[in-house]
Amino acid sequence: MQRSSLLCSSSYFSPSPTALPTSNRFAPPVGARRTRHVAASVRLPFTCFRNYRHTLFHLHSTASKEVLETSKVESEFIEVGYLSSVHGLQGEICVKPSTDFPELRFAEPGIRWLRRWFSGRETIQEVELVEGRGHPGQKTWILKFGGIDTVEQAKQFVGSSLLVREDDRPELEEGEFYSHDLVGMRVTLQENGEPVGTVVNVFSTAANDLLEVMLDPVKMPGQIENPKSETGVSGPLVWVPFVEAIVPNVDVNKRKMQITPPKGLLELNLRSDERSKKERRQLVREWKQRKKFQKRLIAAKKKLCEMEQQHVFHGFRFGQKDQRSLLANQIVGVNSKLLQLALQNIELSSQRWSSSEFIGAKLSKLSPRTLRVSKKWLTTPGSEEKQDSNFKLQEKGLHLMSKGKMAVVLFLSDSEKHGRCSDPELVDSGSTKNSASFLQTLLSDDWISLKTEDRVSVPLIMVSPAHEVHSLEKLFSNHDYLAFDPKKVWFLEDEKLPVISNSLGGEKTHKILMKSPWEILQTSVGSGGVISLLSSENILDNLSEMGVEYIEICSLNAEFIGSYSLLGLVSSLDTDVGIQISEGMEDIEENFNMIFSMRFMKKLTNQMNKLQFYGIPKLNSHVELVEKEWIDVTPSSPNYSLELGCSIYSSLNACSLDKVCVVVEIRE
Repeated sequence: MQRSSLLCSSSYFSPSPTALPTSNRFAPPVGARRTRHVAASVRLPFTCFRNYRHTLFHLHSTASKEVLETSKVESEFIEVGYLSSVHGLQGEICVKPSTDFPELRFAEPGIRWLRRWFSGRETIQEVELVEGRGHPGQKTWILKFGGIDTVEQAKQFVGSSLLVREDDRPELEEGEFYSHDLVGMRVTLQENGEPVGTVVNVFSTAANDLLEVMLDPVKMPGQIENPKSETGVSGPLVWVPFVEAIVPNVDVNKRKMQITPPKGLLELNLRSDERSKKERRQLVREWKQRKKFQKRLIAAKKKLCEMEQQHVFHGFRFGQKDQRSLLANQIVGVNSKLLQLALQNIELSSQRWSSSEFIGAKLSKLSPRTLRVSKKWLTTPGSEEKQDSNFKLQEKGLHLMSKGKMAVVLFLSDSEKHGRCSDPELVDSGSTKNSASFLQTLLSDDWISLKTEDRVSVPLIMVSPAHEVHSLEKLFSNHDYLAFDPKKVWFLEDEKLPVISNSLGGEKTHKILMKSPWEILQTSVGSGGVISLLSSENILDNLSEMGVEYIEICSLNAEFIGSYSLLGLVSSLDTDVGIQISEGMEDIEENFNMIFSMRFMKKLTNQMNKLQFYGIPKLNSHVELVEKEWIDVTPSSPNYSLELGCSIYSSLNACSLDKVCVVVEIRE
C-alpha cells in the first residue's frame, strides 16, 4: 500500500506556445476538511504562480549561453522558481521558489535555464548560477548569475522562470509523489472500483494537500449534462484531501489512484450547476450577514462583560437553537452605550424633578424669548392682521416648511395611542380598519397644521413600539403615505433599555433582569431615546443631505404638529431649541412639542452624557439561575427593580438658556 504523506513539486511547463499561463489560484472551499498534516507542502504547477510578461526588450547578455525554442524542448525542463525583482546594486536577483528543494536548486552553483520572451518568442536560455542564499525574513532567495553585474542587466531577466532539467529531479522516498505525476490520474472508489473522475490539479494547504478532481458525467446526479467547469473542461470539480485515510492507493505506473471518501464528501463541495447566479449571490450575502452579526455579538458581549453583566449569557447553555438565537439577537440589540450612561447617572423618582417642574424652572428665565398666542392663531395662518409681527413669524415658518427645511419626528407610545382617541372602537390595534381610522384622526387637517401640499417636501420619522412598526408601515402604504413622500419617511422602533435590579443596602451595582433564560426584560426609554435613535441610524446625515435645518420632535398627544409660528420664532431668534406648551398643561411629558436646530442636534448626539436618566421603581417578575436551575422570581416590593427612562426635556442641559425660546398657547 502506498503512503501519501508528502507531495514534492517540481512542476512541468504547460504546453501553451501561443497562450501564456495565468496566475489564478483556486482556494479550497470551506467544506473541504483537512484531516492530516503533510510533512512538506505541495507546490503548484508554475502556470498557477505568476502571469508572465507578454513582451520583453531584445536582450544581449553574457549570462545567456544558449537560446532554445520552448516548443521543441519544453518537456525536458521543470520550473523551480520565478525571478521577481532585483536585489541591491551588484546585479543580484530575487527568486520566489516553487520547489520543495530550495537548497539544491538555489544554493549549489551550476547551470540553470531561464524561460522568457525573446524576440517575440517564448524561449529557454542557459545561465550559470554563481551563488545563492536565503533572504532573511522573506520567502525568497537571492541569486547571483555569471555575467550579470549591474542593476540594468538584472532588470532584463525579471519576470523569467528559473528551470532545471527533468532528469535532474531528486529521487523520492516511498510514499512521496511529485504533484505533476498525480495530475491526469484516474480516480476510482476502492470499495467497488467505480470510476469517479480525473485529477486536474493539486493544491497545497497548511495542514495537507488537496486534489482537485473533475467528476465524470455519470457521477453527477441531477446535473446538466457536460456542464463547463472553471477550467473550460466538461465536468464539475470537487476537492479530495490527499491523506492516506482517504487516498490509500496511488499507482504512478498505471496512472490510477483509489479513494475511500467519507459519506457526503464528494457532494459536500460540489457546486450545483442548477443553482442560478442569483441564488449563489444570495447565499454569499447571507454568509456575510452571519459573519457581520457574529462580530456584533462578540462586541456586545464584551461590552456587557465590562459592565459585569455576564449572567446574561447563561441562557446559551440551555434550550434549543432558536432560543439561543433569540438570546443572541437580544444581546446585540442592547444599546450598551446608552445603558452605560443610564447606569452612571440614574436617580430615584423621589429625587428628581418632574418634567413640569423642570420646564417651570426654566421658563422663569425665558420671558424675553417667550411668545404667548391663542390656539386659533397657531393653527390658522393669516388669522391676525398682516402687519402684526406674529404673522411674520408664521409666514416665515410656512416658507421654511414648504422648502423642506424642517423634518418631523412623531413619537408614539401605547399610552398615547389610547389617550388621544376617545372612541374605544378605534383603539383596538388588532383591527387594521380601526387602526387606519385612528391614524387618519391623528393626521387630520384639524390637528396637523401641515398643509397637504407641504407634506411632500417634509421628511417624516415615525417612532413607535416594535409591535406597531409593521402595522404603521402598512397603514401609510395603504393610504398613499398621507401625502408624504415615501422616500422621506422612516419607521423606527423606540429605544429600549433593560430593567435592572435596584441597588439596595448601599451597593452601587445593578443587575440586568431576565424575562426568560433567553429574553432580556426591557422597557421603553421614553422621549429622550429619540436622540439616541437619530444618531445611531445615520438619519441626521441623510437629513442634512436633504437640506434639513430644523427637526421637530413631538408626541402624538400634542395639540398639533408642524407649528409654523414656533419654527418662525426659532429661526428669527436664531435659537437652538424651541418649546411649545399649553397654558395650564399638567403633564407636558406626554404632550411635548420641541424644535431643534440641526447644528444643536448634531452637537447633542455627541454629548449624550448631558441627558438625564432616571430609574422608576416597578414590580417586575423575572427569572434567575440558581444552582443550575431557572426559577421564577416575583418580588414583594416594587423597589426591587428599576425601569430606566429619559425625557426629551433633559436635552436642555446641553443648551444655553439664551438659545431657547418658548411658544405658550393661551386657552380661550
